[in-house]
Amino acid sequence: MSPRTTLGPVALAIGALLISMVSYQCGASLAKHLFPAVGAQGATAYRLGLSALILLLWRRPWRRLGGVSWRSLWAYGLAMGAMNLVFYMSLRTIPLGIAVALEFTGPLALAVFSSRRLVDFVWIALVVAGLLLLLPLRGEVQTLDPVGVGYALAAGLGWALYIVFGKKAGEAHGGDAVTWGTSIGALVAIPFGVAHAGGALLSPSLLPYALGVAVLSSALPYSLEMVALTRLPARTFSTLLSLEPAVAALAGAVLLSERLSLLQCLAIVAIIVAAAGTALSVRRPAVSEPPLVN
Repeated sequence: MSPRTTLGPVALAIGALLISMVSYQCGASLAKHLFPAVGAQGATAYRLGLSALILLLWRRPWRRLGGVSWRSLWAYGLAMGAMNLVFYMSLRTIPLGIAVALEFTGPLALAVFSSRRLVDFVWIALVVAGLLLLLPLRGEVQTLDPVGVGYALAAGLGWALYIVFGKKAGEAHGGDAVTWGTSIGALVAIPFGVAHAGGALLSPSLLPYALGVAVLSSALPYSLEMVALTRLPARTFSTLLSLEPAVAALAGAVLLSERLSLLQCLAIVAIIVAAAGTALSVRRPAVSEPPLVN
């Protein structure tokens, strides 16, 4: 395979992943408007429930049920549902940027455990440096709610499992894996949402926000992430996700007029350099782990 042939699917995967991260952050800002009315549990139920409905009507995956491996789909869907629920639970008591940084420990650990070359650890070291600069470690960390921190770290574990199981489900089912996985994830989230918010979930005034969260936070980014998952090695996908905290910081500056400190700017630069280095390394994959192309 020529370098040009290899670069095409890689560029597509990277572009899809970048768009998914921007979409996710926009959806997270909308979700905050739902917390006072339906809580984190209700917002998660909206997010996955409406996303599943949209994807089912769009993809109609039941037409391709022959030979479906439900084991991989259930593992992927359960990981997705649990990850979303505990992440939104963490946002009740800790800031979004910190929650994203803590959640990223899951994909980062996956990248570390699956790395085989010295250069991979160089990029991972840059990611760690960037995350340490993004986290407010000078005094503020002691004020963080330990329960919220625990939820964020649990979301990190869920995120790592989502990557592993999502890769397997995507290889077996392609785009339908997102539809079935989101539907299974909705089965996890909806009971918690109903138990917490009850009839408030049926409020017409909340529907525009709920639809926005569903599309921007789940339907669109998960579909785009599946494009990346099936075209990149797991360790490369995990390290590229290091852009997530940087995208969150930039979204705060653009959408919320938050000012970035010098250290935060340095953190973003370190993370972007690490992501770019990882992306370039995909052009020369190891023989034992070629990039996955549909």
